[in-house]
Amino acid sequence: MSKRGNKDLWKFREVAPVTPMSKFILLVLVIAAIASVLYFADWWFREKHITTLWFFILLSLFFWYGIFRLIFIWINYLYIKKPEAIAPEEGLHVAIFTTSSPGEPLEMFEKTLAACREITYPHTTYLLDDTQDPRFREVAERNGAVWLELVGLPGAKAGKVNKALQLTDEEFILIMDPDHIPFPNFLDHTLGFFRDENVGFVQVSQAYYNQYRSFTAKGAAEQTYTFYGPTQMGLHGLGAAVAIGANCTFRRKALESIGGHGIGLAEDLITSIRIHAAGWKSVFNPVIVSRGLVPEDFGSFCKQQLKWSRGVFEVTFVEVPKLFWKLTGWQRISYIMIGTYYLVGVTSLFFVLVPFLFFLTGILPASMSFVEFLINGSVVALLAILIYLYVQRWLVHPQTERGLHWRGMVLKFASWPVFFLGFLLGVVNAEIPYIPTAKKAVTGYFTPFARPLIAQVVIYIIAVVVIFIQRRFYISESELILSAEKTWAMIGFAFIAFLMSLGGIIAAWLGKYIHVESPWEDVDLKSIKTKIDG
Repeated sequence: MSKRGNKDLWKFREVAPVTPMSKFILLVLVIAAIASVLYFADWWFREKHITTLWFFILLSLFFWYGIFRLIFIWINYLYIKKPEAIAPEEGLHVAIFTTSSPGEPLEMFEKTLAACREITYPHTTYLLDDTQDPRFREVAERNGAVWLELVGLPGAKAGKVNKALQLTDEEFILIMDPDHIPFPNFLDHTLGFFRDENVGFVQVSQAYYNQYRSFTAKGAAEQTYTFYGPTQMGLHGLGAAVAIGANCTFRRKALESIGGHGIGLAEDLITSIRIHAAGWKSVFNPVIVSRGLVPEDFGSFCKQQLKWSRGVFEVTFVEVPKLFWKLTGWQRISYIMIGTYYLVGVTSLFFVLVPFLFFLTGILPASMSFVEFLINGSVVALLAILIYLYVQRWLVHPQTERGLHWRGMVLKFASWPVFFLGFLLGVVNAEIPYIPTAKKAVTGYFTPFARPLIAQVVIYIIAVVVIFIQRRFYISESELILSAEKTWAMIGFAFIAFLMSLGGIIAAWLGKYIHVESPWEDVDLKSIKTKIDG
């Protein structure tokens, strides 16, 4: 097992039951939070707060878009549902597809394919290989997998999946990313749901076993905890659970009904929305029956986020408008919310620029007392935190996943230049290559993705120094008094972004010195526990 003592990671996990009392408490918290938002809105939208109308409208659009997303998340939580376990029928024909690409470590496939071989429900594992390296065939055959050489196909991973669909005939297909190590009972927790012939796919939680490796790895994992617990459980309750590339089991008929697996940088989301638009149902089962890898260094994390943000905007600009009227109401809202997640890059840029615009021109987007803003907004923030902490009762592995997840928040903010670039690439419909996420830490250099953060930090320091000199030597005492609150409020507001950017720079710097390991080497397949203790 892990050198860091993470033996508990290799036990089967499932979410705690959803009881009427737990839902009632959540309802009370959500009602209180929405009431606090309405009270805050009443204060925000007062005529006296408007200085420059266009600027105030822009500020309100960006700020209240974030609040609206928060309200949707709260409402989504109210629909949290845990599906009842259903035993699979005997005799189903099941395939497991995993793909290999040039540059991926051969020894990782040894572990993944060996784990696939240990899955107890009868199945056939296929390695879809385009490495042109004969050793991959040897690894596949040594572990009882069927090797399919699929070289030069368009569509990267999805292209290989679609070709493999033509070469196979199994009724159900589990798509397993090569960095994931499945538990022997994996299929026992997915196939039963297909007794309902309208179910097109079953998604289970994603979890990780290298999150201890670095600041970036822990932050990347933290960003996923609530999504693969209460968020997806709420989407399941709304009939809108989405497929996420790995750990998703598809009905062949569902894939064939949409012309095969979707192709794109967000191929999983494309496939998900098309299957829903075709009328199929989805199931999210909140269990941990495999663990995989997250990026360990900041550069690899940013490359992954750039690919995802560009791909998600493709879904937003192309798939959602095309399929909008074929979706249910909640599916429409869900895909819009998911598809616009990476607009955080645009909104973050706006909020980063606001203080510096004030420092240069004296223009403010609104005439608000910073103290009043804190007083009125703190109630919303407090209730939002309480809800966030409360729904962690439905994390799949709460012992390791609970917390404020501050590293994840730092990484999210530090990635705003990447998200903004993804937005621009989406607007102009620019192509970027599909590059698999690095399976080991990429060390020894300082990633260029940190340069915008360094520029932001340097500009902030220069601005503070210039402001101090101006106010110390060149501004009259009366003007100092009149401008004090606005100036220090903007400095404080910009300081938050300064700290978050500094956190991203530190993550990038630490990435230079990560000891490169192969985390899968420490995983003992015989020690995986498929039953809950007690």
